[in-house]
Amino acid sequence: MCKYLAAMDLRRVPAVAAGLLALLACRPSAPPASAPAPIPVPRVTGPLRLGVVYPPAGAAIDARDSSFLLGSTGTGDATLSINGQPVPVAPNGAWLAWLPLPADTLMRFTLVARAGGDSAVLVHAVRRARRPPPAEGLWVDSASFAPRGRAWVPRDEPVRLLVRATAGASARLRLADGGTIPLVPDPDVDDVPPGIRAFDRDSANLRARPVAGRYVGVVQGRALGPSPGRPFGDSAAAAAADTGWATLELVRAGDTLRTRWPLQLALLDTLPVVRLDDDPLARGGTDSLTVGRAVPGGTYHWFFPTGTRAVADRRQNGDVRLRLGRDAAAWVVASDARPEPAGTPAPLGRAGSITLAARADAVVLRLPLGARVPFRVDDDAAALRLRLYSTVADADWTRYPAADSLVTRVDWAQARADEVEVVVRLARPLWGWRTRWDGTDLLLEIRRPPVVDPRHPLRGRRILVDAGHPPLGATGPTGLREAAANLGVALEVRRLLEAEGATVLMTRTDSTPVELWPRVQQADTSGAELLVSVHNNALPDGVNPFTNNGTTVFYNHAPSAPLARAVQRALVARLGLRDLGIARGDLALVRPTWLPSILCEGLFMIVPEQEAALRSPDGRRRYAEGVVAGLREWLAAAAGRPAL
Repeated sequence: MCKYLAAMDLRRVPAVAAGLLALLACRPSAPPASAPAPIPVPRVTGPLRLGVVYPPAGAAIDARDSSFLLGSTGTGDATLSINGQPVPVAPNGAWLAWLPLPADTLMRFTLVARAGGDSAVLVHAVRRARRPPPAEGLWVDSASFAPRGRAWVPRDEPVRLLVRATAGASARLRLADGGTIPLVPDPDVDDVPPGIRAFDRDSANLRARPVAGRYVGVVQGRALGPSPGRPFGDSAAAAAADTGWATLELVRAGDTLRTRWPLQLALLDTLPVVRLDDDPLARGGTDSLTVGRAVPGGTYHWFFPTGTRAVADRRQNGDVRLRLGRDAAAWVVASDARPEPAGTPAPLGRAGSITLAARADAVVLRLPLGARVPFRVDDDAAALRLRLYSTVADADWTRYPAADSLVTRVDWAQARADEVEVVVRLARPLWGWRTRWDGTDLLLEIRRPPVVDPRHPLRGRRILVDAGHPPLGATGPTGLREAAANLGVALEVRRLLEAEGATVLMTRTDSTPVELWPRVQQADTSGAELLVSVHNNALPDGVNPFTNNGTTVFYNHAPSAPLARAVQRALVARLGLRDLGIARGDLALVRPTWLPSILCEGLFMIVPEQEAALRSPDGRRRYAEGVVAGLREWLAAAAGRPAL
């Protein structure tokens, strides 16, 4: 099971790219005098071949009132209108349109193209992802019940109920035993969709909008619906009984609507201890990490090595909540949580004396704990902070290696009654780190920065270049797939790096699909000193591609931020697109902690001019030159740091 599903890939559903319609729009209104000349789009002539690349026919579009379409007319001599609105056509026949969405649930777009005496008409139909409420009568949004499915919670924990239904009604939850739970209108406003939050630069679109017809309530200390079985084991997936369900009841103006609330909620009187293992069948091919999230299905925040143990205090469908300590909790997937025998006591670590050992490539900190307790590591340029949950400290000493100045000092503190913090302070900016269990000792490996020649900073460096995708990826209006565009740029990056004396490793060199986990594993085990992942950008439905476009570089860990800035500056200078700045992202290829890692989103596949640039040797060369120049600049700065 791959634990490194990228957020990047989630936002590529729909898998499209977005950007500008014309190079003038791609750059600020007053471009600098040194802006590079635009790459010309080759003219394509021939018969009309009218088509829509995105969204595909029948797709569900999750947008409020407007979204984009893209495709090709097959010839640059064509004119195009969609629902009567003129749409510019690039010299190669590509087009991009930002259009209001029809009010109907089934939305139809009529495309009319003309070239000379020829014409073509295409009716393209897509669906709304969210069905609007009916104008009359009582109704319930059956997809809005929360929570739903199967859940197990402590007896004293309140559970928040939420449903979307007819505004202005009297709402309550009627239980099988005749009791009721009142539901009241939710005073909160409708949140902005995540795609808008992440990618829309128009602040007006970031304002939340009021919503009517949302009801909330609280249930505590009561089971709901038929028994869901035990929280672990096969019985957790047992079929539900037909009786005993709680019922949502709506009343307005003499009308009544009743419908089943699809929730089986049981109360936990004892809390099991679980052992985390992402490969319970021992098949191999996993990263031996279980990711933890603050909310089910949320952003990765913890990375627990196999064997870590914790108390499980709640389950909701396929997710389990771990009690890390008195004031901390993390959600993990239930398939990674293996229950220990009944009666197993909750783990409690006892942090003993710390020793550090010098290796050629790293300094290794060993911390005896007596139990594989949950932990988290945070980094910045000057230090590593290790937070140990369910742990008390009993460290008499800290022993440092002789004649080694990478680690200047290690401090520890009992931050809370059951939480210990260890701070490792460094003499040089952090390059990389990783953790692993050795019995019940936790090993923290701190990587030594390589020795860089300031005159030839790329010479001798070992660099991993990742050509993003396949699988998945965006498609441009004339059918160029992002995987092919990324590979073209990545191969040019390799050529330029090798010309300067670097050793280059590639995650792929052809069109064969490579999943995310093998790429991440290669970064951790290949001895690479840097990782650069090459991509071209995408936007979700409902984000205007004419105002949200440009070049950006992503990072995840603090040591990689200066590298991201250096490459961003160089890319903007050579591509001439709007500078979107760097961004921290929960992306698979920038999560590795053993080496500085960045992910470049150079151009937007959806823009006809930018898609054409990616087909051009000149465009791929400019992109690659920006990457290499940024690496060179950052490494040269690193060479000026004090030697160990």
